[in-house]
Amino acid sequence: MTVTAPPLTLSKGVARRLEDGDAIFRGLTVLASLLILLAVAAIGYELWQNSALPRARFGLAFLTVIDWNPVTENFGALPFLYGTLQTSLLALLLAVPIGLGIALFLAELAPRWLSQPLGYIVELLAAVPSVVYGLWGLLVFIPTFVRPTAEALNGALGFLPLFSGPVFGPSRLAASFILAIMILPTISAVSRDVFLAIPRAQREAALALGSTRWEMISQVLIPYGLSGLLGAVILGLGRALGETIAVTMVIGNNLDLTASLLHPGYTMASIIANEFTEATSPLYLQALIEIALVLFVLTLLLNLLARFLVWRVARRLPTEARV
Repeated sequence: MTVTAPPLTLSKGVARRLEDGDAIFRGLTVLASLLILLAVAAIGYELWQNSALPRARFGLAFLTVIDWNPVTENFGALPFLYGTLQTSLLALLLAVPIGLGIALFLAELAPRWLSQPLGYIVELLAAVPSVVYGLWGLLVFIPTFVRPTAEALNGALGFLPLFSGPVFGPSRLAASFILAIMILPTISAVSRDVFLAIPRAQREAALALGSTRWEMISQVLIPYGLSGLLGAVILGLGRALGETIAVTMVIGNNLDLTASLLHPGYTMASIIANEFTEATSPLYLQALIEIALVLFVLTLLLNLLARFLVWRVARRLPTEARV
């Protein structure tokens, strides 16, 4: 007499969740999240493994040395680190107020027949390839706007280190302007969606209490959606830090560590794009990879800091105000 094992059966709760799709959906979302973490870890691991030679030879001095000489194999990332931070932060300072103004106009002030097509145009700007921005900046924007602006700043504020020295066309100022234009669609589109997500009752309540339109926007809408607005700024900063081709075409690509925005410079992304195919020695190639590692770590740290600020802001808001 043979004894057969009873068939395996799922519990009613598990079977019901599988039938409804909840367990499958939860598993797929967890898997997608883990894949993102795995991809980030894999990128960091590869950059770390392939930058062993300059780390062993220069150590942390790689971040503080100015010299970059492939002939003598002396490499330092300070000019590129400085250029990246200077251009990205200036672009953010220029783009945030303009982007928020565009978002407020589209969400609160523009008539419906104008806000929708204008909103589509703003979003389409984000789809323009960066090489197009670079060509336009080099051939049109620099001669007609950047150089006259640089000359005016140099004439009026040339005593300041930021605007001192001779005026060049391709420069950190040109790169900052181009970056500001490139991140403007991201900041304005996300900010507009944040304002549109705020319940209409908030506006009506403020206006019913006697607030003007400006008071309603500045004292109700902006504080209510502040965490979402900071998220828009984070997205803009992330693109500004990593932008490559457009910046390479307009920044001048010069190892200049002066504080002046009017001088040519380099960013970490542009030095990699310019010299990666020319790197003939292993140390030269791995020095460029270490710059990529520094850019990767810098982007992660700045985004973590920004997410911490968003969390701090969101904690102070009521639950229903966290857009």
